[in-house]
Amino acid sequence: MGRITSFADLIGIIKDKASQSKAALISSNSTSKSLSFHLSVLRATTHDPSTPPGNRHLDALLSAGTGSRATAASAVEAVMDRLHTTRDACVALKSLFIVHHIVKHGRFILQDQLSVFPASGGRNYLKLSGFRDEKSPLMWELSSWVRWYALYLEHLLSTSRVMGFFVASRSSTIHKDEYEDIVSSLTNTDLVREVDALVGLLQEACKIPDIPFCGGKPLADNITSLVGEDYVSSVNELYTRLNEFKERSNTLRFGDRVELVCVLKRLESCKERLSEIWCGNWKGGWLDGLWSLVLEVKVKVKDMIGDLEDSCVKIEKSIVGIGRREKGYESARFTDRLVIGYGDAVRFSSTRFSNVDRFKSS
Repeated sequence: MGRITSFADLIGIIKDKASQSKAALISSNSTSKSLSFHLSVLRATTHDPSTPPGNRHLDALLSAGTGSRATAASAVEAVMDRLHTTRDACVALKSLFIVHHIVKHGRFILQDQLSVFPASGGRNYLKLSGFRDEKSPLMWELSSWVRWYALYLEHLLSTSRVMGFFVASRSSTIHKDEYEDIVSSLTNTDLVREVDALVGLLQEACKIPDIPFCGGKPLADNITSLVGEDYVSSVNELYTRLNEFKERSNTLRFGDRVELVCVLKRLESCKERLSEIWCGNWKGGWLDGLWSLVLEVKVKVKDMIGDLEDSCVKIEKSIVGIGRREKGYESARFTDRLVIGYGDAVRFSSTRFSNVDRFKSS
């Protein structure tokens, strides 16, 4: 636990002790699994900005994936209730970290319950676009992290739905050759759609706030690390799909070609920011290969139909125009096609990846 530096810190500690003691007392007199998960969530989401959720409490929540669907639902409900009832930036940020941890390390049954919560579905899934905690300069700074992280996770869930599996999840792997065969069986339109989703996720990752100056660095570092792993997985997915586009560029319809070039332009706009945030963690040749491949595919497609700059500009302007006409929260930017709702969330129903292991990112 970090040092007590303000009255607000003291109040947070008191709240943590009180809520945990109450939950522990109730849990000791009950066999309810939901109460046990509730206690684990409380212990993992304290008000202390210097301590990320502990592995022991995270593992207790992940254990819900070994039980029934009802057990998994109870664990997810405990996390989401904590997220939606708190006004504290630290608690909200740690709750979001747990959500991300479930996507990354949870078993399918637990991930599936996360993807369909709440049952009503709808836009602005995590409902934190307007989150503000004004108790202190640190809480104000961490509030920007909460808003960004919630939107990023919404994009991660949305992208996972498009892909047909949870991006960057370690719960499933498949042999690389078999995976490439599956990708090669996709239609051109589906391939463009998947590349578009992956690029959108990387664009959102680029918006990660700066590390807080007033504190909270350990928590921010843990989040940055998880997002960095998503980044590696997303780039690996892009490699496979862009190589596929190289092989089938002659078969692309005009509309698919225009959309693909526009998507690749968006990806190139992320180059500097991605390198700034994460390049030091991986070999430069790995990223250099990506940008070379992006350029090769873009040039190859553009040469077949001429200069697409005007087409891309018009498409981008139309998207911006639609965005300006839209009202509501910033995180309500998903199209109806990507709304996450009960029974229609991250679809792994397809014969793609539902019962097979995917290959791990190197």
